[in-house]
Amino acid sequence: MPTASQPVAQAAVDGAVVDELIAALGAEGVRVGDAACRLYRRDASTYVGLVPMAVCLPVSTDQVAAIVAITNRHGIAVVTRGAGTGLAGGAVPLARSIVVSTTRMNRIVSVEVADGVAWVQPGVLNLDLTRHLAPFGFCFAPDPSSQQACTIGGNVANNSGGPHCLSEGVTSSHVAAVEVVLPDGEVVTFGGVEAEVAGYDVRGLFVGSEGTMGIATCVAVRLTPLPPSVRTLLAVFDDLDRAAAAVSAVIAAGIVPAALEMIDGPLAAVLEDYAHAGFPRDAAAVLMVEIEGTDASTTEAARRVTDVLVEAGCASVRVAVDAVERAGWWKARKSAFGAVARIRPDYYLHDTVVPRTRLVEVLAEIRRVVEEQDLEVYNVFHAGDGNLHPLVLFDARWPGVMDRVQAAADGIIAASLAAGGVLSGEHGIGIEKRDHMGEQFTEADLRMQQWAATAMDPSGRANPDKVLPIGVGCGELQDLPDGVWI
Repeated sequence: MPTASQPVAQAAVDGAVVDELIAALGAEGVRVGDAACRLYRRDASTYVGLVPMAVCLPVSTDQVAAIVAITNRHGIAVVTRGAGTGLAGGAVPLARSIVVSTTRMNRIVSVEVADGVAWVQPGVLNLDLTRHLAPFGFCFAPDPSSQQACTIGGNVANNSGGPHCLSEGVTSSHVAAVEVVLPDGEVVTFGGVEAEVAGYDVRGLFVGSEGTMGIATCVAVRLTPLPPSVRTLLAVFDDLDRAAAAVSAVIAAGIVPAALEMIDGPLAAVLEDYAHAGFPRDAAAVLMVEIEGTDASTTEAARRVTDVLVEAGCASVRVAVDAVERAGWWKARKSAFGAVARIRPDYYLHDTVVPRTRLVEVLAEIRRVVEEQDLEVYNVFHAGDGNLHPLVLFDARWPGVMDRVQAAADGIIAASLAAGGVLSGEHGIGIEKRDHMGEQFTEADLRMQQWAATAMDPSGRANPDKVLPIGVGCGELQDLPDGVWI
């Protein structure tokens, strides 16, 4: 039974931990106090966790290793955080913990053109990296819509994607090696810049592990050559089902675009009011198709795509006249999550993936389950690989609305899995989909994943209670802590 002296004793321990952290990082590298730490209770998701004991902002691998050593001595959990743009609650503290924010580890260490990689610290912004690589003739291919704010470390943690990952693949395809501080404090490098790395692909296991297997402190990202020619098409449809069917028709024609995005008509109108990019205000759906290659190949591919879209029933299709118009279209597309604030102050964004051939029926079912909860839904997503991003709009001030949002979210997952889909394409599992993992994986699957996680983190203190259901193989799953939902 707790005694009156326990809070005092706990405060003394916490104070000693903070003193050790300050000694290792300097006063400028540690944030303490309710006001400073409360900001780190949440990320960009709808989840709210516990106030961390302290927030550490290291600048080097040695400092990260020192933090892990200190927390291990005191039995404290560590939650790693990048820019906080995650949408699945992966950076939300659920236990007594220290948050390690890697935002000050923001150096591009080197660009090794001969090896085809750039070594970067985890706090480098995605878009800053691509801009830095452009004079060399390269880019970093994964381009999440949050690329102006999200970090490479966060991309690695969640195996992020983006519109241009249809032909290039998600983050795991673009990471050659990762320097990692393991949960026991050891510093290791997974992978390498060689063409073939000996042994098991632990690098591939680490990418997408969401901070449950250690902290990335330096990443060797692969350099993707900038294409000599880019053509972007905007196809307008007066029927949503025909637009969804056209996506499969393009791929079936043997054409794999760099990007194939779908925006439903109501959202296209909102984006036009927001960005003034030339989107239609009266369409049922819009497809953006981007083709990369040589001048000759993109010209021919654009002609073939146009023929397919016309045959699929599009009302009109046009090619961006220049780089300015193309940039305007992409600005509108990547502004979707901000633009919907003109409609409602809050949104919930999902991230399931379904087979392209099932898009029509799944979109219809999503609309049904959301409207059943008396909510609004707008669709913008990576149609080429079936990665859905339905935007469920609401106002958090409405009484009981979060229960309805959760019911809609559960319905979206159910519809996606029933169609042969999966839980996540790029946002990760985090808290959001953790307790749905048993709906996609068997208990044997989950046990195998738990064994891998335990091998890397025997103490269970690396971002605890994320990704895998609590109590895998141990009966009933536990509920989330109180207050974890807005």
